[in-house]
Amino acid sequence: MDKSYTPQNIEQKWYENWESNDYFKSDGKGEPYCILIPPPNVTGSLHMGHAFQHTIMDLLTRYHRMKGDDALWQCGTDHAGIATQMVVERLLNAEGKKRTDFTREEFVEKVWQWKESSGGTISQQMRRLGDSPDWSREAFTMDEDLSNAVKEVFIRLHEEGIIYRGKRLVNWDPKFQSAISDLEVENLDEKGFLWHFRYPLADGATTSDGKDYLVVATTRPETMLGDCAVAVHPDDERYKDLIGQFVSLPLVGRKIPVIADDYVDREFGTGCVKITPAHDFNDYDVGKRHQLPLINIMSPTATILSAAEVFEINGQPIDDFDNALPSQYANLDRFAARKLIVEEFETLGFLEKIDDHALKVPRGDRSHDVIEPLLTDQWYVAVDSLAKPSIDAVRNGDIKFVPENWDKTYFHWMENIQDWCISRQLWWGHRIPAWYDNQGNVYVGRDEADVRAKNGLTDDINLRQDNDVLDTWFSSALWPFATMGWPNETPELEKFVPSSVLVTGFDIIFFWVARMIMMTLKFTGKVPFKEIYITGLIRDEHGNKMSKSKGNVLDPIDLIDGIDLESLVSKRTSGMMNPQDAEKIAKRTRKEFADGIESYGTDALRTTFCALASTSRDINFDLGRVEGYRNYCNKLWNAARYVLMNTEGEDCGKDNDNFELSIADEWIISKLQDAIVDFEKHIKEYRFDLATQTLYEFSRSEYCDWYLELSKPILYGDDASEEQKRGTRHTLVNVLESMMRLLHPMMPFITEEIWQRLKPMVNVNSDTIMKAAFPVFDESKRNQKALNDLAWLQQVIVAVRNIRGELNVSPAKPVSVLLKNATQNDIRRMNEYRSFLSALAKLESIEEVGESAPPSSTAIAGEMEILVPIAGLIDVTAEVARLEKEIDKLEKDKQRLAGKLSNANFVEKAPAAVVEKEKEKLAQSELAISKLIEQKQQLENL
Repeated sequence: MDKSYTPQNIEQKWYENWESNDYFKSDGKGEPYCILIPPPNVTGSLHMGHAFQHTIMDLLTRYHRMKGDDALWQCGTDHAGIATQMVVERLLNAEGKKRTDFTREEFVEKVWQWKESSGGTISQQMRRLGDSPDWSREAFTMDEDLSNAVKEVFIRLHEEGIIYRGKRLVNWDPKFQSAISDLEVENLDEKGFLWHFRYPLADGATTSDGKDYLVVATTRPETMLGDCAVAVHPDDERYKDLIGQFVSLPLVGRKIPVIADDYVDREFGTGCVKITPAHDFNDYDVGKRHQLPLINIMSPTATILSAAEVFEINGQPIDDFDNALPSQYANLDRFAARKLIVEEFETLGFLEKIDDHALKVPRGDRSHDVIEPLLTDQWYVAVDSLAKPSIDAVRNGDIKFVPENWDKTYFHWMENIQDWCISRQLWWGHRIPAWYDNQGNVYVGRDEADVRAKNGLTDDINLRQDNDVLDTWFSSALWPFATMGWPNETPELEKFVPSSVLVTGFDIIFFWVARMIMMTLKFTGKVPFKEIYITGLIRDEHGNKMSKSKGNVLDPIDLIDGIDLESLVSKRTSGMMNPQDAEKIAKRTRKEFADGIESYGTDALRTTFCALASTSRDINFDLGRVEGYRNYCNKLWNAARYVLMNTEGEDCGKDNDNFELSIADEWIISKLQDAIVDFEKHIKEYRFDLATQTLYEFSRSEYCDWYLELSKPILYGDDASEEQKRGTRHTLVNVLESMMRLLHPMMPFITEEIWQRLKPMVNVNSDTIMKAAFPVFDESKRNQKALNDLAWLQQVIVAVRNIRGELNVSPAKPVSVLLKNATQNDIRRMNEYRSFLSALAKLESIEEVGESAPPSSTAIAGEMEILVPIAGLIDVTAEVARLEKEIDKLEKDKQRLAGKLSNANFVEKAPAAVVEKEKEKLAQSELAISKLIEQKQQLENL
């Protein structure tokens, strides 16, 4: 092995080996274990959230593969409608072209060309992370098979009346001229204004205080052109007499009613609210309750119409409604119209006041344009019939959330679910399989020929296909079964639905998780997955969300490979429009990463993610942790080198049992059994942090720090027999090999490299550690005597080392040790393990001593005292001062414990075992104090 651990020398080599040998494929043997990847956008690259979740998914997949399960990690990417169309349009813009310069078919072909040449970035980055999905089954949501599944689902739901077309309010992005989902809307805190307008009362009506107008407040003055009512609270005494009266809508002249609705907050503003059902989601609900008309005053480009579009609340046009709008606003941009409307209100004397106002502004997460609630014709899924069985599936335990408290979030969303808008006004995506004739009749089918055949339409009847495409969430909702071959009956569909666990974030429980549950239950009669492990959100070390605008994003590939400072600065500031913001981020980055980011390797990064995977919602990512685990990789590497140097070419007892195990060998083998049990328990409970801690403690502390040192007196000593040396070599190799298999799901590369070096010396039947069996707990290999004796041995060695440190005695200087108040068992251990004690504690001698002991520095181990005579070793004055300090510390502990036990409330209410434990601690403190006082007096009498 190389002298130093260099991840770059092993990672690509082993990944290419694994993939070329098809080790990632499910082999059809064992119990099915399946994980579905949340398909990342084809436009994307691997961010920290991806890397975190992928590490967890890969750990589970590798673990179950080694357990003998038929493990399948189903991978793939999402076509990401808006995001992908935006990327390609931006490329065309750079060439001086735009989408509308092409036919739809030509543009879609350009998107496919981009996808083939540039759409595989994230798949390649997944390989860098060591992900082991079945690449032969890699799916894309626009693949022919998946597209057919999407079409089939649409048609069946339409035939049942669950999919319908209707006129509703949607989040409308004026830049993309498309409806977008709630998830694609960012509600940002911005500074704005609250305009207070006077609306004159009609027909001579007046308020209770004699005013002939009502004052309404709005943050969006332009929408007043579509007002349909003014609402007050039904119990508001100020306006009770006006309910049912009318106001005259300024600038438009239309009479609109004063209505009563509980939606109104009496304490906000004047208690009067303008109601614009066609331009506000809350107002739309009020409009439904009061059967108000829907008056749309805005075009898809967010300009004011010359004449309003008016509909009944069910979306039917109202032909006899006066839809005139003031001509001066026609074709004006909404914000230009806002400015002019405010000016006209002021001119008319109808502007009461303007207040500064902090508000949430909805912006498209990609366009950054202000989103408009807009009344449009869209396709919808009526979700009521789909929601109930999906709620029941979680409530009755067919699907389990981990942590389980996330089911409350799920129930809240599902029990308040609204019909789902599934159409998008884009060219890239699954085109809606609906056709229209010249009379506006709609026909749904698999293609135009199918539509004509099913509906008896002759060739002379002109048909045009719907221009819209389906919401990306619609196709990804079919992911659990469409990727398994549905609607065909396939072995995969039978075997891997439901999948075993879904690993995902809390932010898409409703948008994706709930919809997969609804669709999979509907079309397969089975739940899509048995468990849902909800991960936390990776934040920076200060707890801030990682975002491009904040300049605190970390690229996982940079952590694997390293990146110099100026490249990191360039990466964080590229594409920023505001030079001041870019300079601020550059300055902070140079301060935080003076030397850039060094290379940590994949295994260190993965181990960090696993160690952070607790049940917390937020996870602060600290580069110091990655550095720590890179050092841990170095320690494993050096441990392997030590083992190989002492075992390669030697008899390690591979082919016979003619060897003798030392107590240290028995101890580390026992510790291995405990580690296997604890690790598997934590994995079952999705406590990856505790699983990581278990393996870290076993491999780093117990194996590397203790066992390797304990092996040296046997391997290098003159007293050990050949059988004992062979037993230690056997244990060194076999425990390290088992440890590599334990660590492999978390640290795939370094474990494969080390394991391959150990393979010739152990009895294994596998070409790769990936396919080797996961270690199995063996009760017969757990030796309690060895565990107890080594715990005693460690206690003595640590005590002597601590005394050395406190006395500032060189580790190389041999010291004498005396054991006082030792039991027969202590004496046995002292005599049996004298060689270990002498070697690891650097002892000149170790003996039992009676009551009369020379002045010594003392450590307490239960009843036994561990004494290091100080004659010629230390400064007596300094040691007395140290003892006084230690006695003072113990006295404070004693007072705290005594106070606790004198508290009747604690003694009566705490469990008996807890009270007894505190009494035991108090007794130990008192004993330790008396021993140290005695030692101090001895020193003072010198």
